[in-house]
Amino acid sequence: MKLRPSPPLWALLGIRLEGFVPAAVLPLTLTMVLFLGPLTQLAVESPRGLFHDVKAGLNCQSWSKRVKDLKWLRNHVVAPLTEEFVFRACIIPMLVPCTGPTSAIFISPLFFGVAHFHHIIEQLRFGQDTVFDILICAAFQFTYTSVFGVYTAFIFIRTGHLVGPVLCHSFCNRMGFPAIGSVLEHPQKSLILLFYQLGVLLFFILLFPFTDPTFYGMSPVCSLLLTPRSACT
Repeated sequence: MKLRPSPPLWALLGIRLEGFVPAAVLPLTLTMVLFLGPLTQLAVESPRGLFHDVKAGLNCQSWSKRVKDLKWLRNHVVAPLTEEFVFRACIIPMLVPCTGPTSAIFISPLFFGVAHFHHIIEQLRFGQDTVFDILICAAFQFTYTSVFGVYTAFIFIRTGHLVGPVLCHSFCNRMGFPAIGSVLEHPQKSLILLFYQLGVLLFFILLFPFTDPTFYGMSPVCSLLLTPRSACT
């Protein structure tokens, strides 16, 4: 009874045309900035050079092989699309009217983190590790998936678009968790660590400017509030 007239369902789910291009480009660029260290390491370790790898990755033959690879489709298309749709597009519009946007950013990822606990059952079933090791791994996975969920929830609320979280999720699945241990043993450790630090610094500097709602129009989720709060703007 306290809600304003609701915007269209598709808009609430983050599927809309207004601001679509910046919503696809800016959050992904921001995420790539955060991964500046790992990207630098890939460039340094590339035997044929970064330009050649990028060119090879963009050709039609390469993409044809990927779309036929079910594991690649699961990790880079199906999982990002379905998980972001459920845990961001569906859950956040239900949380925001009850908790406000700021609390929703931190609550919704808890569902996302718990949803990954099914890996415990798989590991126990196949007896790959000890129970202690499995629980430690599950706790670590819950932590970083929840932190990632906070980031994509922030993007979803600030931009009002689903495309940004989906692309960021797909990119992070491609990159994986940064291998800090290998960096410490790398011959060019100083250079790579410099770019790790530079990436984190630039990420926090650009976080709010790159997600400024003026690029994307009024977030439909925030229109659910009787009194729009500062976290939406």
